[in-house]
Amino acid sequence: MPSNRYYSGPVSDHFDGNRFFNPGGVAPLGLRAVWRWKTGGGIEDWPKRLESPFVGTVPEARVEGDGLRVTMIGHASMLIQVVGLNILVDPVFATRVGPLGLVGPKRVTPPGVAFDALPAIDLVIVTHNHYDHLDIDALKRLVKVHAPRILTPLGNDTIIRRAIPHAAVEAMDWGDAVQVMPGVSVHCEPCHHWSARGIGDRSMALWAAFVIATPAGRIYHVGDTGFHEGINYRAVQARYGSFRLANLPIGAYEPRWFMKGQHQNPEEAVEGMRLCHAAYVAGHHWRTFRLTNETPDAPRQALLAALDAAGIGRERFRPMLAGEAFDVPPVA
Repeated sequence: MPSNRYYSGPVSDHFDGNRFFNPGGVAPLGLRAVWRWKTGGGIEDWPKRLESPFVGTVPEARVEGDGLRVTMIGHASMLIQVVGLNILVDPVFATRVGPLGLVGPKRVTPPGVAFDALPAIDLVIVTHNHYDHLDIDALKRLVKVHAPRILTPLGNDTIIRRAIPHAAVEAMDWGDAVQVMPGVSVHCEPCHHWSARGIGDRSMALWAAFVIATPAGRIYHVGDTGFHEGINYRAVQARYGSFRLANLPIGAYEPRWFMKGQHQNPEEAVEGMRLCHAAYVAGHHWRTFRLTNETPDAPRQALLAALDAAGIGRERFRPMLAGEAFDVPPVA
């Protein structure tokens, strides 16, 4: 068994001494299953380019008071502005998401906010190390221009620090919390996923969801996750109560026999919204890179149908387009 190249630490309920795992969950399927998926048909065509009416958005410098705004950059990259703090999650500006930017899925929708249009970035959160969430070139630019504090799960700090030695990056385990300014804390929480940057490093770095607790309300951000019978949604609700906003993935879920363990579908995202007691949800992880079998707009169609079936108003769960900004209403 290859030794862990990113992290060394004690055995825990989600680390066996060499690799991380999902307690009571399922591991990602292997190469034989990948071959079956890739050769089994059912992969829908995508256009070479998809437009968004919001591309070119220039965010405000800060959002103060009880305001909360989330702006979609694209895929899982989101700008969260709350209590004067600018938080960038999983910043990816690459044209391709893969090794060296030469292979891997190609972007079909331009970033909704250009890099140079970003406001001053105070904090960056990287949820895990898959290429569609951890873009080293984007982080290099952010460190050079904004010098943000970077929070990421165990092991991902090694990847970032090797490429950007002077980055202010901090590693967090599930259950850890850090204060980022008076009254604002970030908490690292479980999600059901996996990690890899290449051959031989599967699950050697941790994956996580994050809770951002602020005077303007709590925010629950999930980068990638399988539904996992709702276990993590129930746990985060029991720990924190309710959320003003949850950012939940809604795409890259077909075929279900292959993706179910690692990527929830829109129906499961709606159930997750209910279980974690989120007043509003920004849906992401769709319509930017073709990762799986569904059409680019299938997640939105399935989401709206699921909301209607659950009796939840469509205005409460928005499938975010690149550049779209959502001013989240206050809740009691």
